[in-house]
Amino acid sequence: MNNKTDVKEQIQLPKVSILLTPAMRAQILSPEAEQELSSIASVIAPRGQTLTVEELPTLVDGAVACVTGWGTPPLSDELLASYPGLRLVAHTAGTVRRLVSLSTIEKGLRLSHAAAIIADSVAEFVISQALLCLRQLHEIDRDMKAGRAWNTIRDLYPGRLLGSKTVGVVGTGRVGQAVIRLLVAFGCRVLAHDPYLTAEQAAQLTVESVSLNELLVRSDIVTLHAPVLPETTGMIGASQLALLHEHAIFINAARSALVDEDALLNTLQKKRIVAALDVFNKEPLPLDSPFRTLPNVILSPHAAGHTIDTHLRQGQAMVDEVRRFLRGEPLRYEITASTYSILA
Repeated sequence: MNNKTDVKEQIQLPKVSILLTPAMRAQILSPEAEQELSSIASVIAPRGQTLTVEELPTLVDGAVACVTGWGTPPLSDELLASYPGLRLVAHTAGTVRRLVSLSTIEKGLRLSHAAAIIADSVAEFVISQALLCLRQLHEIDRDMKAGRAWNTIRDLYPGRLLGSKTVGVVGTGRVGQAVIRLLVAFGCRVLAHDPYLTAEQAAQLTVESVSLNELLVRSDIVTLHAPVLPETTGMIGASQLALLHEHAIFINAARSALVDEDALLNTLQKKRIVAALDVFNKEPLPLDSPFRTLPNVILSPHAAGHTIDTHLRQGQAMVDEVRRFLRGEPLRYEITASTYSILA
């Protein structure tokens, strides 16, 4: 009998639960990430194609950590109190407020999330929307396919240069900073509004820190990246939208709650500004939504953070967090009680 094999069989690996549906698991965890996780933990996951609240107790029983993501049911205070051995939640998505409460963090549960990974995907999306609006590529494509005269199209859509624009970034968290880095690379002048942004941080980001109203008045493009907090809910209303100059571009790939949607619709119907909207009060956006009829609006289905590459990076990042946790190493993407309250 092989002694090395005997020793390996006797090793009791810690239990880690994957609280993802099989479809989401395949989307988020690469074969390499799965293999790495299996090498450091005894993995348990749902057997069916769905994941319900009723299954959670069985799945987390005995687990020291769990991997969660889009579609994971909320981990209630009662559930977590019943299974105190569960010490880490590694969330492969971004928003955590609906998943676990602040009180559980204060009681010692550790929480990591992949928001920093998603930030790069959202930032690229925002830049693509800005370029799309400035160069009117969607309209050029439509007219080319319709057979419109070559020179007529060239004359109708001369385009504008992103690098020549002043861009206002509302919210300088992970996503806001990722957007700023790309804007600076394009040569844009960047204004930023965030009550938590210090003068030193503004200098490091090479942005000018200004009030919200000043940002709206001076910006050619405004992009929202603030978290939804009591003080930010509805922060962009009719009076704020009125400050935007004619032909300004308004981008929201954050949360619809930041904006008075009725006021935004009214402003867009006047065709004073152009908008690229990725988030809405009601999702999916109803088929009869008036936003669908506006020629000066680019619509997308809450897709700013979604790329194949980003999904796999999210999964790998949280597998890495589980590994760090099991080894007693510092977590890289941890949310603490103090940071929980200001996160999106």
